[in-house]
Amino acid sequence: MDYSIRPATEADFGGMWEIFREVIKDGTTYVFAPETREEDARAYWFAPGVSSYVAEDRGWILGMYRLVANQRDLGSHVANASFMVAPGQQGRGIGTALGRHCLVEAKKAGYSAMQFNFVVSSNEAAVGLWKKLGFAIVGTLPGAFRHATLGFVDAYVMYRFLDDVSA
Repeated sequence: MDYSIRPATEADFGGMWEIFREVIKDGTTYVFAPETREEDARAYWFAPGVSSYVAEDRGWILGMYRLVANQRDLGSHVANASFMVAPGQQGRGIGTALGRHCLVEAKKAGYSAMQFNFVVSSNEAAVGLWKKLGFAIVGTLPGAFRHATLGFVDAYVMYRFLDDVSA
């Protein structure tokens, strides 16, 4: 691995913003509208209670994830996360490394499970990655995502316990 994964800082946001814009611009994998404003993206990645991490190689941000409680109070033992890898950097194992790193960080933070609330069913790379990392599809939200080219497609709720993760 020729990159490192570390906590994100405000100084990283320029590179994170570039990735964010590229990932959402075609309207096929994320709920964010292509015209999402920079300040909204910054708030998403750096809001109170959010822990964000980046994969970087010699100052270049290659991908990122955010880790947060899926719900407040009585549901706060389950983590939630969002991931983005820079277009053109797929196939290098960055998503897998970020996913594994996230599971460890979630376990360290005291979470007992992780839930993804909205994995677009047509995003085969994401669905395959999460299955590879031990997630199961526990629910299907029929037609919940308005895909830019396919129309309404399903979204999955994916879940896994963290019992087997070493912190």
